[in-house]
Amino acid sequence: MAMMRCKIICINMWQGGLLFDGLLAFIAQENPDILMLQEVLKSDETGLDRRFYSLATLQEHLPLPHAAFAPALIDNDDGHRALSGNAVLSRFPISASRTIHYSQPFGERTEQTPESFADTPRNLQHVVVQADGQEINIFNTQGVWDLDGENPSTQRKAMCATIARETAGKQHVVFAGDTNLNPTNPALAPVDAQLKSVFKHELTTSFNVRRKDLKKFPGYATAVVDLMYVSDDIRVISHSCPDVDISDHLPLVAVLEMH
Repeated sequence: MAMMRCKIICINMWQGGLLFDGLLAFIAQENPDILMLQEVLKSDETGLDRRFYSLATLQEHLPLPHAAFAPALIDNDDGHRALSGNAVLSRFPISASRTIHYSQPFGERTEQTPESFADTPRNLQHVVVQADGQEINIFNTQGVWDLDGENPSTQRKAMCATIARETAGKQHVVFAGDTNLNPTNPALAPVDAQLKSVFKHELTTSFNVRRKDLKKFPGYATAVVDLMYVSDDIRVISHSCPDVDISDHLPLVAVLEMH
């Protein structure tokens, strides 16, 4: 079977896309085959800003016809209730999609406070993409929140154990997302044991510090929480983390070759 290459972008959209114009222009220019997203919003209300219809808006403008959405919670944002979660858009057909919840089941967040962030439901999205005769297992997540990226909390250990269990024994695995923990966090040990990190310890931060209050929270300048891993049967051709102003996070971009 011939090897195939695909380009993947992973990005936290920031409340559905608070910087939607720049985000859309960046994705269109990069022209990925697979797009992994966090903080995707989906509202049933009409007449709202387009960030409340993240998936539909992106598909309207991008050549990524196949999509799967994994809502983790109902979020109250700017007076509106909307589903919020992870999503995968793909140039290739999606043959399967499922959602694995972590310790907190699907629920509703009514406040935007550090305490509510810590209790916010999160999930792991598993999408199977059929790409030119190759099956790619995409695992997309937004992780358990904690202001300390090095804290190996009980919830974080359970989350990483879930990721390791779900990715074990599968071929062509890509795991990525806003994990909300640093790559040196001990909770990641079971993931590190079976998958290889694409960016290793190369990055200084994965936050767009233009959008962060560094006087109040200086740790954002040295926090790397957006991570990407692949299985041993995937070769990393190139990878980058462009410093672009399209979200409060920076995007991860990788060209991968399936063996």
